[in-house]
Amino acid sequence: MSPLCESYVPEDQLNAAERFYPLHAFVCDRCWLVQLLEYVKAADIYAEYAYFSSYSSAWLRHAEEYVQMINGRLGLRPEDPVVEVASNDGYLLQYFVQRGQRVLGIEPAANIARVAESKGVPSRVAFFGERLARDLVGEGWRPKLLLGNNVLAHVPNLNDFVRGLKVLLAEDGTITMEFPHLQRLIEGNQFDTIYHEHFSYFSLIAVERVFAGRGLKIFDVEELWTHGGSLRIYAMHAGDPGAVETDRLRLLRERELSLGYNRLEVYSTFRRRVEETKRRLLEFLIRVRREGKTVAGYGAPGKGNTLLNYCGIRTDFLDYVVDRNPYKQGKFLPGTHIPIFPPERLAETKPDYILILPWNLKDEIVRQLEYTRSWGARLFVPIPEPKVVG
Repeated sequence: MSPLCESYVPEDQLNAAERFYPLHAFVCDRCWLVQLLEYVKAADIYAEYAYFSSYSSAWLRHAEEYVQMINGRLGLRPEDPVVEVASNDGYLLQYFVQRGQRVLGIEPAANIARVAESKGVPSRVAFFGERLARDLVGEGWRPKLLLGNNVLAHVPNLNDFVRGLKVLLAEDGTITMEFPHLQRLIEGNQFDTIYHEHFSYFSLIAVERVFAGRGLKIFDVEELWTHGGSLRIYAMHAGDPGAVETDRLRLLRERELSLGYNRLEVYSTFRRRVEETKRRLLEFLIRVRREGKTVAGYGAPGKGNTLLNYCGIRTDFLDYVVDRNPYKQGKFLPGTHIPIFPPERLAETKPDYILILPWNLKDEIVRQLEYTRSWGARLFVPIPEPKVVG
């Protein structure tokens, strides 16, 4: 049972009831898509959202490098339309705008879309699907490049979403989508990336089936470092002569099949490894607390809330967390009610240990926290197992 991972609690609501929902991932033994049941409507989750992409400098570099790469690969001209689904705070489209290119962002969270607009990124506040795609086509949008980063997992009606991609894409257009790779999630024991806002978890073989069923051909794939290991897929309309399958797509498909991602036993062993990680993390925290050490957390990401609620870690183990996002500061983590402070709190209290909750940004955060060595702080990550780093 877990609360919504982005439902940060204001101080005046600490004594109010919180909603908890079952958090249980299932796998389909026909299409091999890993899924959660839809306990909460997406409209309720994203009416007011707390995740702003631009607070990670590593993620901004990733976005800027993508814009440079994709312009070169596709030979985009300034007049070629670019549309991003789930464009967040304009973290990526801003780099297209700087190049004088025509863009449109689609973002369901109005509070985040306003930030994108302030950066000069035109944004439509809406959920994407076939209906919106047809409206956009009627308005003259047929993007040469249609992209989405970390949105496929957030879509409750996956088939409608991919049908919308098919409708909106220009006849000679290209789709790129990035999402966490299920193989890396399972092999890296990244169970904290499972939360209610993520309805689906993708292997290549599963996502190929989804796209093919809607008339789209995935023809290339890249393996990325982001979010603990992600895929970037490239797709075109089925039958487009440019959709020639690459060797790296074929090799990744063969790897997943050889590793058994079309067999149930791969999935059934995952739970036991998660339980062991919980025990090891609690053993670590019990030991350092009994030694009289203080422990704080760095970051208040959604994945951290899955981890803390599943392991039963509250202020008896973790004094507080800090986060660079002012939207979260002054609030409390859902379920555990651990307070969130600005990063300056670390220098004020000088904790002995700092738990890095967004472990996927470990290298960036270790550099940011170099100053904590002055008082001998030790940094540690919980995934794939508790380990001191830096």
